Amino acid sequence: MQSADAAARISKRSFLRGMRLAIPIVLGYIPVGFTFGVLAEKAGLSPFEAGLMSLMVFAGSGQLIAVNLMLVSLSPASIILTTFVVNARHLLMSAAMLPFLGKWSKKRQMLYSAEMTDETFALNMGRFAEKGVEPGEVFGINLTSHCAWVLGGVLGAIFGALIADLKPYGLDYALAGMFIALLVPHFKIPRNLAAAVTGAVLSVVLHLGGVEQWNVLIATVTSATFCMFLPLPEAEAKRTETKG
Repeated sequence: MQSADAAARISKRSFLRGMRLAIPIVLGYIPVGFTFGVLAEKAGLSPFEAGLMSLMVFAGSGQLIAVNLMLVSLSPASIILTTFVVNARHLLMSAAMLPFLGKWSKKRQMLYSAEMTDETFALNMGRFAEKGVEPGEVFGINLTSHCAWVLGGVLGAIFGALIADLKPYGLDYALAGMFIALLVPHFKIPRNLAAAVTGAVLSVVLHLGGVEQWNVLIATVTSATFCMFLPLPEAEAKRTETKG
């Protein structure tokens, strides 16, 4: 049996490994969080309030939408309802996590859910399917990502008054670049690559055909549904059957 000290050392190594794995997310969260902070400053929030919002809400699209709605003076109820609808996808994400985290204590599940975003979900889900669940690694990823997001928001709010227009800085591409970095490791499974390529092509075709509001959603659902029926590589299929 391992001693308590040995178990703690393993947990520490796992946490540090999670911090390293979170680097692609950090590189995206700081500039995108900075963008949020700039908008928050223009909506009248102080750096402390922007940081507190990032700490407690931790939802990129939800926070960006909220501060934009604050800029047009919508009521608090409208802002809350809108951000709830935007983040309703977390219900599906949580359901997808249940087979992996269902045996965790309620406290651990609560801590995990408070720091689950699209990006940490994607990274953790890939790790769970390939390596299994390591709590230290999971919280290393989540906590590092959360800190980066808060830091970006505070810095943006501090320097927001000095920036009139964000477009020349290209910060709007940071989120897309981060998703690409998280997506690439999954391409070693052919049907994942097929889903990504099919979704991208279909999204562009729909956009050129005049579907400008729903092109990404339709393309994602269609390509994922189609590629779900493609065969897995033999090694991946065996691993899935073993876990099942």
